This record gives sequence, structure tokens and C-alpha cells, in this order.
Amino acid sequence: MTRTYLNQKYVVVTLAWLAVALVLMSFIALAVGPVSIPLTSIWAALQQWLTPDHQLDVRELILFSNRLPRIALALGVGASLALAGAAFQALLRNPLADPHILGISRGAAFGAILGIITAAQLPFAPSLTRAVCSFAGASLASALVYALGRREDDPARLVLAGVILSTFLSSLNVLMLSLVDDVRLRNITLWLLGDLSNALTESLLFIGAALLLGLLVLLTQARALNLMMIGAREAFTLGVETARTRWLVFAAASLLTGAAVAAGGAIGYVGLLTPHLIRLIAGADNRLVLPAAALGGALLTLVADTLARTVIAPRELPTGAITALLGAPLFIYLLLRRR
Repeated sequence: MTRTYLNQKYVVVTLAWLAVALVLMSFIALAVGPVSIPLTSIWAALQQWLTPDHQLDVRELILFSNRLPRIALALGVGASLALAGAAFQALLRNPLADPHILGISRGAAFGAILGIITAAQLPFAPSLTRAVCSFAGASLASALVYALGRREDDPARLVLAGVILSTFLSSLNVLMLSLVDDVRLRNITLWLLGDLSNALTESLLFIGAALLLGLLVLLTQARALNLMMIGAREAFTLGVETARTRWLVFAAASLLTGAAVAAGGAIGYVGLLTPHLIRLIAGADNRLVLPAAALGGALLTLVADTLARTVIAPRELPTGAITALLGAPLFIYLLLRRR
């Protein structure tokens, strides 16, 4: 077996710092909003919440019925998008590869819009219909990109194919939106911009299960991804089953993207920017990059969502708009810094 040279202490310290930052930001997110809640009251409410037959007051209802589920959804969506982005960038050896660039988010959005439109005609819960259709759309888009990528080892061409697919699916999304009534058009448009306000139990369970499964699959492929970053042919000569690795990564990333889009809409820049920041901090070893990207994506999305619901409170901004405002300038800075 090949000896690992990844410093385990460095891994623990890096992940611990990210986890601490995530916990601190979660408490800040619980405290701020149209109704401010002191941190001492939050801690007391958490203790009382565990008490049997305790009657919740107004602040506790805000905490446990609104803010806590929304925070959990932001963490799940952000971690899923960043994890998918890190996996695609490693597999395709392209720093611009992420679910949005490759068209997979657009495929998930296409499926979700179709699910929203047809939910009334189906005997299932609307959230379940949207989740299943979103995953189906992401899987279909991923299969198309995967089929194009199998022909030759050319990551740049694969990304270009993803951009073309993304443009095509965006046109289909606009076409479908033109067929719905004004009320649904507004709701779908806000959701497409990134909306974490509707943190249903089904959405939390779906994103949690998808994140756990996707993370486990990608971690099993972390060593193979390290070798494939050198090149597919080189990895194959070193014993990597490149076709199997590529298929597993595409499948796991599609699951993560479909779940994230179904739960929170098409939130951009999380899957593109977070892996870049993590690699600046932690290096390029995917055994560390993948879990660190999940924590970093969760943190970035939570910060963006907290700003989205507090900047012009009691009104809210789309979370996707905040990630774009934060992500675009920072990504441009990183590109200029690397020159």
C-alpha cells in the first residue's frame, strides 16, 4: 500500500478551524434578524428546548421554527455545492469546472421547474416531486457531459461542452417560465435566484441524505482523484480505474447538485470559489480538500444567507444574489493574484 504523506495534524487543525468558524457563524445567524435575540437567550432556549412539555415563547418559536431549520438548510446546500465543485475541478483538472459552468445546475433547475409546474397533477408532495425531478435533471445533464468527456481526455473541451449545454438549458428554463401564471412565475424566479426561506423537513432530510452519501462516495475516490489531477492516462498506468472513478464522481456530484438546487435554488459561485480558497489554505490533496470544501461552502452560504435576510430586514434578498456579490469580486482578485 502506498504510504500517505498527508500531515494528519494539519488535517485536524484545518478542519477544526473551519468547524469552529461554522459554529460561531451559526450562533450569529441565530441571533440576528428582524427580531434580535441575545446569545445568552439562545443558549437558555436550547437548554429549555430539551425539557419535556416545555411551551415555546415567541423568541423560541422564531429560533426553532424559522432560523434553526434555515441555518441547517444553508449548511447542507452550501456544503453540497462546494463538494460537487471541488470534485469536478479535480476530476477535470480545470479551475473553472463547477456545477453551474458544466450545466448540471441548469439541468437540475430545468427538472425542478418541470416538477413545480406538474406537481398539482401528481399524487406526491410538491417538495418530493421537485426534489426527484431536480435530481433527474441533474443526472441527465451530467450524463450528457459525461458522454462527451469519455471520448478523449480533454478537460477544456468538456468544460466548453458544459457551457453550451448550460446555455441551451437556460433557454429551455426561460421557455417553461413563459408558460406559467404570474404568481408561479414570481415564486419560481425568486427560487432560481437562491431562496432558503422554505426550509421544510423533507428538504432537510433530502439534502442531508444526499450530502452524506455524496461525501462518502467522493472520499473513497480522493486518492484516485489525486492521481487523475496529473492526467487520466498517467492515472490509468498507476492502477486507477479511470472510467469507474469518473462515473462515480459524476454520479455523486450530480446527486449533490440536484439536492442543493431542489432545496435552495440555483445559488452560484459557492461551487466555483470555495475550492479555490480551500486549496490556497490546505493545498491540493483531495483527502483534505473535499471535507474542507464542504465546511467552507457551508460557511460561505450561511454568511450569504444571513446577510440576505438582515441587510434590508424585514425584507429579504435572494441568497444567490449575495453569493454573486461576494464571490465575483473575490474570484477576480484570485485570478489577478495568480498572474
